[in-house]
Amino acid sequence: MFCRVKFFTVGASYQRELLLHVPTTPCVHDFHTSGPLRALPFPLLWLVLKPLQKLLAIILGRSIRKWWVALPPNRRKLLREATWEARWYLAAGGAVLLATLSLFFFTHLDESPVTGRTRLLVFSRENFMELADLTSEEYMEEYKDKFVPSVDPRHKVVETVVKHLAQRNQDIAEVASVPWSVHVVDSPIMNAFVLPNGKVFIFTGMLEAVADIHQLTFILGHEMAHALIGHSAEQATMTHVVDFFSVILLTAIWAACPRDSLAVVGQWIQTKLVQFMFHRPYSRKLEAEADKVGLQLAAKACADVRAGPVFWQQMEISDQLRGEPAVPEWLSTHPSHRNRVNQLNRLVPAALELRAGCDCPALPAIDPRVVFSKSVRLLLDSVKMKGQDGTQKEVGAPALTPPPQTPALAHQGTQLAGILRAPASLPQALVHK
Repeated sequence: MFCRVKFFTVGASYQRELLLHVPTTPCVHDFHTSGPLRALPFPLLWLVLKPLQKLLAIILGRSIRKWWVALPPNRRKLLREATWEARWYLAAGGAVLLATLSLFFFTHLDESPVTGRTRLLVFSRENFMELADLTSEEYMEEYKDKFVPSVDPRHKVVETVVKHLAQRNQDIAEVASVPWSVHVVDSPIMNAFVLPNGKVFIFTGMLEAVADIHQLTFILGHEMAHALIGHSAEQATMTHVVDFFSVILLTAIWAACPRDSLAVVGQWIQTKLVQFMFHRPYSRKLEAEADKVGLQLAAKACADVRAGPVFWQQMEISDQLRGEPAVPEWLSTHPSHRNRVNQLNRLVPAALELRAGCDCPALPAIDPRVVFSKSVRLLLDSVKMKGQDGTQKEVGAPALTPPPQTPALAHQGTQLAGILRAPASLPQALVHK
């Protein structure tokens, strides 16, 4: 789930409005190219060497097993007795090792921006900035023939929203210190991600998936939240620590299993347990945090935060209409659409209060969540009535009624021809900022 949001939904990520006469002052609230001879960033070096760890663990464990099997019975007995006699020395060594690891962990604790959550960070922000530069160069090369021109309205709308989000959240140091830049990729993939160095990549398939500018603001806020909190460094740290202990366990598996076939099965079980007990739950946790912080960023940018839950409801229905299989949440790196909707609905009241404290224009009384629910209900009733008439008609994607727009949107006559599915135009506050 790193920053990438793969949407079969939006997985591994979003759009919406900012209003007429939005204040231009930030709302303060608590809450290069690498040279050819330059050394590789430590995170990248670790990723390169990571496969070797498992290989060495397998070789070491297998060698220990063969050595033990080859020992005569009397030698085995002597080793067991010697180990028992040295048990206190071994226990003391284990205690020293445990104390060293504890000291390492405590000296690498960090406070997460915005949320203030305490987390373990092995890799520094500087390391990941270097890695982000290398990664962005790779993406620029990969998509160089697919980038939408900067004069394209689709690029302009995304760039305007990103700049507005950054401007309205200047009180967050991690937002103010990053030079945000936008790259729109002409591809039907529903995906968007932001690298730690502020490079925003969004695919046109994502622009087509959102209903209005408010949802776009929430999605981009979600992705920017991943970058400013440093979720990539945090997840890499977690993976690094888990892999360290996994290598020890893997060595023990290959040493203890009497046959290679059993060791392979044990290794497979260990890999799956690590995924389902550590990696995927942790990834879902970071996604939920990005939803929360992204909603706050959108609220301070005067977006209608009630659009966030609507977006995930749209994704849920879209998956159902396409016949996408429903994957249990515990198998996924992202929370289920339904759980995201529920969590965002719980966060919306606080986000509305935050928005109200940022001198934002008032929102329409009609809640877009209510409008969406009624539209879906009417659609389902219509499908049932057609079924009762006995007529066989193919049911495509629902023509859902777009959420009500604010006066700033309503009085504008221009449509963004195909950029957003709903016929909503940009507010003057964004266009002329």
